[in-house]
Amino acid sequence: MEYWFLITGAIISFAGMLFHGIAGQIKYMGNINKADVEPLTKSLSLVTWHVFTIFLFISAFTLTYIAYNPKFAIAAYPVIGVNLLGAVLFILLGLGKHRILLRMPGAYLMVSTAILAWLGI
Repeated sequence: MEYWFLITGAIISFAGMLFHGIAGQIKYMGNINKADVEPLTKSLSLVTWHVFTIFLFISAFTLTYIAYNPKFAIAAYPVIGVNLLGAVLFILLGLGKHRILLRMPGAYLMVSTAILAWLGI
């Protein structure tokens, strides 16, 4: 078990959570609230945005827990899987009609977390 790989992955996820949950929400929801869309769309957008914020927190918490309790290393596999698949989604969509996604930190944050978690266990 490589403690520092897990802790570094946790720090990346936690920093991502803070940025996503605070600065990201201000910018994103500011744009959504100014847009001419239905109130339900605005509400669902807010929930969806923060589900990802929660996901980042759970990833950070899980990797930190495993770093201090190596016998629970198996719990890293869902964190690795969902981060890897999320990064793939960002990249595939970015290579298609959503090129702006390749300039955003999501794919890089997620692939870094997945690799560090895998190296840590």
